[in-house]
Amino acid sequence: MEINGKANMIVAQNTLGSKSSQSDKDAKLKASCREMESVFLDLLLKQMRQTVPKSELMSKSSGEETMQSMLDGEVTKDMAKAGGMGLADLLYRQLSERVSVNNKSQAPR
Repeated sequence: MEINGKANMIVAQNTLGSKSSQSDKDAKLKASCREMESVFLDLLLKQMRQTVPKSELMSKSSGEETMQSMLDGEVTKDMAKAGGMGLADLLYRQLSERVSVNNKSQAPR
């Protein structure tokens, strides 16, 4: 009886461990998708800034351009966290479906 109790505890711990590791994987995937959207938005913002004509009267210094780039990076991270364009959600749905399909196909038979 004691052996069965210990075996049940081990199975329960392994089951809980696999669920928590699955939720950790989901959290990492969501974070990666948000980061990918942030990178995309940053590139988009940089390209948009390049289309604005530069004034001959007030040229930007290299320090100002660096600060603008850093500010754009932080703004796009906040945009992605707030929902952005929905690209992170779309990526997450597609990638999580693929991961679950791959896990099912690799399951022992």
